[in-house]
Amino acid sequence: MSLDLDQVRRIASLARIRLKESELGQAQAELNGILGWIEQLQAVDTDGIEPMAGGGAVALRPRPDAVTDGGQAERVLANAPDRQGEYFGVPKVVE
Repeated sequence: MSLDLDQVRRIASLARIRLKESELGQAQAELNGILGWIEQLQAVDTDGIEPMAGGGAVALRPRPDAVTDGGQAERVLANAPDRQGEYFGVPKVVE
């Protein structure tokens, strides 16, 4: 699959990327190159190959739900522009 300049303009518009007319050719070549790599990957026969990660019966062990590194308000707020006791000070917002 290859993209023409109108399709590249539409993709750029959807992605909110401003391209000059002189940049469209380069963007078209880069996108067509990416699509070429995707076509090569889709052509690889993966029948009978199990996934290496993220599938099957593999499950992460849950970690203990424990609060750590507490009681460090001075270190956390050392560079805060404004503070209210042990909390960040923020301006009041009224709509």
